[in-house]
Amino acid sequence: MKTAVITGANRGIGLELARQLGDRGYRIVAVCRHSSPQLNALGVQVEEGIDVTDGTSLADLANRLAGTRIELLVNNAGLLIPSSLDTIEEEIDNWRAQYEVNALAPLRVTRALRNHLNDGGKVVIISSRVGSIADNSSGGAYAYRMSKAAVNIAGVSLAHELKVRKIAVGLLHPGYVRTDMTGKQGHVEPAEAAAGLVERIEELSMETTGSFRHANGEALPW
Repeated sequence: MKTAVITGANRGIGLELARQLGDRGYRIVAVCRHSSPQLNALGVQVEEGIDVTDGTSLADLANRLAGTRIELLVNNAGLLIPSSLDTIEEEIDNWRAQYEVNALAPLRVTRALRNHLNDGGKVVIISSRVGSIADNSSGGAYAYRMSKAAVNIAGVSLAHELKVRKIAVGLLHPGYVRTDMTGKQGHVEPAEAAAGLVERIEELSMETTGSFRHANGEALPW
């Protein structure tokens, strides 16, 4: 049985990915800071108390998963806090927090678990089209946009580095999803977004490694 590790799996998109990938036959390892009744109800392996921005915590996760071979790593944990140019000085810690979670954590998690990853496996980063420079037609959301643009370039570099092991890396935009992170605003429900993401994960290959795609299959501009 293939094993999938999913960060931020206690709610929203991560919870639905755990549910739907489990339905596809994956053994799920759900990583989170705090579990939830909905996650516990899935009956999957839950590794809680993990902070993806903390190196000691990630080393603990790697130790907990000793002997586990990972076919799929989904870096889903994310943070969105409103930001503006006018309040940058007062809110700079919030800007940095988004960079830590959205841009640095996917690389730190992947590094911590890289020896657990099977050659020929997959690493997925849940990004966002708001990190696209070409697609930015409205401005605003500085910190979130910057963090997602940063993780996009990081993902491309990671795709190059992991080619020798034939590990495909995908950068995926779930759509504007109605979750707690978006204040329940959006165009699609988590279950619908996750269904599209699962299809993109299944079709991810070495031919498409390093690509940036919408959950609906559309190739997104950088």
